[in-house]
Amino acid sequence: MTKPNVELSPQWQQPLLAFIRYLQYERGYSSKTLDSYQRQLMQLALSITETDSHWLNLTDSQLKQHIISLRRTGAKPRTIALKVAALRSFFRFLQAQSKRSDNPAQYLSVPKAARILPKNLGIDQLNHLLSFDSSDDILACRDKAMLELFYSSGLRLEELVNANINDIDWQQQLLRVTGKGSKQRIVPVGKIALAAVKDWLVQRPVFCSNLPEPDQQALFLSKQHKRISTRHVRERVQFWAKQQGLNQHVHPHMLRHSFASHMLESSQDLRAVQELLGHANLSTTQVYTHLDFAHLAKVYDNAHPRAKKK
Repeated sequence: MTKPNVELSPQWQQPLLAFIRYLQYERGYSSKTLDSYQRQLMQLALSITETDSHWLNLTDSQLKQHIISLRRTGAKPRTIALKVAALRSFFRFLQAQSKRSDNPAQYLSVPKAARILPKNLGIDQLNHLLSFDSSDDILACRDKAMLELFYSSGLRLEELVNANINDIDWQQQLLRVTGKGSKQRIVPVGKIALAAVKDWLVQRPVFCSNLPEPDQQALFLSKQHKRISTRHVRERVQFWAKQQGLNQHVHPHMLRHSFASHMLESSQDLRAVQELLGHANLSTTQVYTHLDFAHLAKVYDNAHPRAKKK
């Protein structure tokens, strides 16, 4: 999380800092989300030209004018939506703190963004990606365990990086996951992924010397002898995608998308997939119902009375 811009006066800076601390310590937001909220709010604060204005007396008209100026400068709908979300959340916080009686961001209009379908890998592509030999290379052994666990349990990148050894229930074949907002869920782990993780844990002590105290239980370590970083995981996923001849950009979240798509295609159980992914809202999961058009067409052809193939 970055420090607020020194140009902000105490009237602007103090409520903002209090809000960011609230999100960090009480809501458990990630540093990425904290930086995004802080950046959105600072941009507004620095754009207000009235010298006597501050968070406690900003009007809905001033907020609307800020949003209009963003649109005029070509800001994307998603950027504006993030801005409005940050403003609404911030002013709700001020209301809860009895600093304001109203929420001037409540009725800001949000442009409808085109929904981009998440990209995923086909089952054959996934099997090929995961088919590399990891028997004679400690990094390959670790990477195999990471990729298998990604796909087996549909983890977010941060969830994989933050996983600890004691989060695994070996007997029940389950993993305790700490997701967004520090919410925990339990997800199953497949036998192949568990076997890959066990192989890695045999090799893990090589990276254990001088481990920092917070990383003692970290499931995945780097060769720098600390918990592996999100950047490093991205690099390793891209490395193996290239090594295995996948002619496309592959990122960690694509493995999560693939998990969701393949699970939904096989089970047709949207609620179960929602729980496995840790989605708070079913609408977030529903995007995966649009991924496999060939499968949906096949279901239609086989199920509809006037569409069945003879």
